[in-house]
Parts: sequence; structure tokens; C-alpha cells
Amino acid sequence: MIKNIALLFVCVLARPSLAQVVVVDGSSTVYPITEAVAEEFQNEFRAKKYKVVVGTKGTGGGFKRFCRGETDVQDASRPILKEEIESCKKSGVKFIELPIAYDATVVAVHPKNDWIHEITVEELKKMWEPAAQGKIKRWNQVNAKWPDQDLKLFGAGSDSGTFDYFTEAVVGKAKASRGDYTASEDDNTLVQGISKDKNAIGYLPMAYFMENKSRLKALAIVSVDKKGKVLPAVLPGRETVENGTYAPLSRPIFIYVSQKSLSKPEVKEFTNFFLKNASTLVPSVQYVPLPAKAYEMATKNLHNEKLGTMFSGHSEVGLKIEELLAKETKF
Repeated sequence: MIKNIALLFVCVLARPSLAQVVVVDGSSTVYPITEAVAEEFQNEFRAKKYKVVVGTKGTGGGFKRFCRGETDVQDASRPILKEEIESCKKSGVKFIELPIAYDATVVAVHPKNDWIHEITVEELKKMWEPAAQGKIKRWNQVNAKWPDQDLKLFGAGSDSGTFDYFTEAVVGKAKASRGDYTASEDDNTLVQGISKDKNAIGYLPMAYFMENKSRLKALAIVSVDKKGKVLPAVLPGRETVENGTYAPLSRPIFIYVSQKSLSKPEVKEFTNFFLKNASTLVPSVQYVPLPAKAYEMATKNLHNEKLGTMFSGHSEVGLKIEELLAKETKF
């Protein structure tokens, strides 16, 4: 009996300590960046047995968990909304908002589509606005020069931050969209759908387009400036996202960190590691890094635990990083 107890004691002492886990959820758009950071972080901190678990419930679905205190870090492809701020307040969840990269939403078609190479924001609105539901079903209903063929639409699901941003940028109001299209928070599903149908058109994050360039064709976007001047068609790419000419479909993306979770060493180490290595890891997964000054400012905000959001509870179209950094946080 004594021998058995002694053996059990030795086994307990010899057993590796349990991993300290960082729980992340949210945007499928931000997921490739966070997953790349998590992999490098776990390799570097293997001795401390840190582990990062990353989910993809979508920005909206992730914020529901985050504001209930179920996760440490929230991936978000748009700023936190008013109702999410209120939900966090009710649960006592305070947070630090950190921009981590630029993203672009790519409007893509099947590569064998030979009748369209560029599209105006107004044409996109005609396709996607709520009034189009059940009515705009064929390509030539959007533009008479396009063929009289079925219009097959693919886009983000309603829990996606990409859905919120695209609808605000194109239709003029977040979440204002027709509902009769193939929707998914899984961007790989959108790639599959668009790549298999010559009559398909859809929108998805640039990183997923870049991974599937041989299966999709990006459309150049024709927009109008604040004075009503029609601007030249612009394709998505690192340069056009950085200089702001890919408008209005480029934007900063974020992580939100729970202040309470920052008391855990694994979360503090992870968020510091994220900002320190973002400029290298962001482009490795086909996103556009922020200027060095932006990461310095974000790191300062993290260390000072600058709480709240720089937004007013909704997405802001056409916002440049310099303007973002000049904003004061608020709840």
C-alpha cells in the first residue's frame, strides 16, 4: 500500500504541468494572421507550455463570447458595435482595441468570365441592396451590356465583420443586404462557390483571394470621391491598399484584448508577441502590415492598458491608419 502511494506520488511529480491556454475567437478574416502568430508564439514559448486556441465564429459570434468573458482575445474585421459595447459593459468586460493589419475585400468572379473586368460601386449596390432581393436575378439587369444569364451571388454571412463592412461601404448601411445569396462565415466556402460557376460573383477577404488566384478573377473597383468625381478603376493589392486608392473596400482590422485576461502571463506574452512580430507575419499570410508607427502606438496602448474603442459603435468607411491613431478611445 505504502509502495503504491509512493509510486503515485512520483508519477504526479513527473507529469508535465498543464498548458496555459490563450483562447481566441472571432473573425475568419483575421484568423490566418492570428493562427500564424499563434504558431510562432507556441514555438518560442514551448518551454513555458503556452498554447493558443483560435476559433472562427465570425466577428459577431466572437464578440458574443468575448463579452461574456469566455475568451481572452477577439479577432475582429470591423470595430466593436454599440450593442456589443453594451453587452461587454453589462458583463464587466473591459478591453483594449488594437489595430493589427490592413485588409481589402475583393470582388471576384470565375476566371472564365470574359464580360467583366471592373465594376462600379453603384453596380455592386444594385446587386446587393435589400431591394434587389427576388428582383435582380440576371447579369443584364445590373448592366445592359452584360449577358442575359443567371446572377449567382456569394458573400459573407451576417455574423461576419466583412458582411458589416461591405454592406456599409457599398449599400450605405451596415447589415443592409439582400438575403437570397449563398452566405458563409467560412471564406473557403465562398472560394469554392465562385470558382465552380461561370456566372458567379462574390466578395471575400484579400488573403483568401491571394491563396486562390488561379481559381478566381479579381475585379477592379470604380468609385466616386467626396466631390462626385469618378475615379479610375483600381485592383486590390498591397500598394493600392496602403496608399488608400483601393476604395472603399480596404480597412484596418483588429484584435481586442480583455483587460482581465492581461493579468495572465500567457495572454500578456501573446499580445506583446503579436504586436512585435505582426510586421513580419502579416505579409506572410497575404495581408498588408500597418506602418511601424502604428505598431509602436498599439504597443504603447497595450502597455498603458488604454481601454475602450476609437470608434462610435460602427464601421467607418475609407478610414486611413493616420486618422485612426489620432482618435481618442471611448466606451
